Amino acid sequence: MIWTIINDGAQAYRGIIPADCWVEPYMSQQKLQHEINEGVVFSAFEEAGSVTGVMGLQHVHDVTLIRHAYVRTASQNQGIGARLLSHLRQLAPGPVLIGTWASALWAIRFYERYGFQIVDNQEKDRLLKKYWSVPERQIETSVVLAEERWRATKQ
Repeated sequence: MIWTIINDGAQAYRGIIPADCWVEPYMSQQKLQHEINEGVVFSAFEEAGSVTGVMGLQHVHDVTLIRHAYVRTASQNQGIGARLLSHLRQLAPGPVLIGTWASALWAIRFYERYGFQIVDNQEKDRLLKKYWSVPERQIETSVVLAEERWRATKQ
């Protein structure tokens, strides 16, 4: 179910992210299992017996990462992502960071509505290398957004 929702929701990125970063399916079942094995814990949004959104939480060192946030295409723009984000933030023991594609402006605006701010490029590169396991090409084409708790620890 998680795999199906991720790959359905990820269709929004087709043609938006660099073509050399797009694969089909967007996330393989093996990659999903790898992410779970690496500590990503998924929460799901269920309504009327149907799961329509998923979002992962991963504790890495001194931060919590929001990972793999997707809502079924037919259920987008109904507040599901906001509810999942709010729920996971309550579970986060430390500052929260989110990585997403730089060209996914809708995703960036979504997180900004909930108080996250993009970090500068130098900090983004450092954070992606420290807390994520992503290829160099993804680092080049991504942004990291941080919540105020993280920014307060950097003062």
